[in-house]
Amino acid sequence: MPSYAYTAKDAVGNVRKGVLSAETEQEFLAKIREKGMFVTEFKERRSEVKTVKKFKTKDLAFATRQLAAMLTSGLTLVKALDILCKEQETEAARNVWRDVYENVQKGESFSDSLEVHGSVFPTLMTSMVGAGEASGQMDIIMQRLSDYYANQNKISNTIKSAMIYPIILAILTVVVVIGVFVFIMPVFTDLYDDPNDMPTLTKGMVAIGNFLVKHWFIVIAVVLVAIFVVVYLLKLPDVRLKWDRFIIKGPGFGKLVVKIYTARFAQTMASLYSSGLPMVECLKRSADTLNNSYITLKFRDVVDEVKSGETLSSSIQRADIFDSMFCSIIFVGEEAGALDDILAKTAEYYDEEADSAVKRLCALLEPVMLIIMAIVIGLVCAAFFPALYDSIGNIE
Repeated sequence: MPSYAYTAKDAVGNVRKGVLSAETEQEFLAKIREKGMFVTEFKERRSEVKTVKKFKTKDLAFATRQLAAMLTSGLTLVKALDILCKEQETEAARNVWRDVYENVQKGESFSDSLEVHGSVFPTLMTSMVGAGEASGQMDIIMQRLSDYYANQNKISNTIKSAMIYPIILAILTVVVVIGVFVFIMPVFTDLYDDPNDMPTLTKGMVAIGNFLVKHWFIVIAVVLVAIFVVVYLLKLPDVRLKWDRFIIKGPGFGKLVVKIYTARFAQTMASLYSSGLPMVECLKRSADTLNNSYITLKFRDVVDEVKSGETLSSSIQRADIFDSMFCSIIFVGEEAGALDDILAKTAEYYDEEADSAVKRLCALLEPVMLIIMAIVIGLVCAAFFPALYDSIGNIE
């Protein structure tokens, strides 16, 4: 995405310089107007260096932790960025941070320098950095970002760890099924002089095994087409909306997924709101981090209601997404005038709930895999023993 270096004047006539990313000049000018500024000069900048497409959560956690430590110890932002650039492990990451460092050194704001790289840095980070620049609390903001991305990385690692056993079971199930149909079932044909004498179940499973051996390429093609169709359908807005709704409303697992979403929303909301960002922007950013189109759609109504003067707790309660206890906690925070502190404590509580929910979700997959394996083995036994008894009878 191209970026534009600009010189502009704000509402009170102050001259401001910065860099803003946009697909077209029209989009760039629209973004400037949204910031309440008038452009006096601008030019397009294009980066020719190789950069990463998007930083992973663990990379952001490392970077923000290092910046927080250096800023807290008294280093300037320019010096901290210079050191951070040298600590990057890959050339692509170094290119990104070097460009940010050079832009800040030239006098551009840190948030604009991050925004130049588009999707490389998440909008949440850019927004909080902008709030830190406005409040003069960049070290505190970096520490909050560090805690936020560390928690997000922790949840991600918990999910990966909990999924190892179900994935192994799934792979083992596929291997067992293929092995049974390809290597075991064809042997049954040798037990009969006339294949038509085989029991119906045995005959069917032998036919499946023969088909897999002779037409394996068709099976692979069907699987690939099915995957392509599913991916394509999930990109359609209507289908994606129904799928995302099913994820949080589904029987059994829906409540567990909601707990994970609640933890992520509470963490994001606590970080943004405590940084001094407006409530409406906090809600938009927090909902977008969940990557659920159904929740994003519901939060449009929440944002509109908050703009019209409704309380946050009542608006979220009507959205019917998070559990009622979370809405009650927000209500208490609003009444006490300590919403930022309440959100921070709520985020800590739901962190533990999210860990438990992830483990329970993965635990639900284990019996499913075991049942599938049991069904396959049961069918093999049901097909094998009649054929074995018939062959023994023929020998006698």
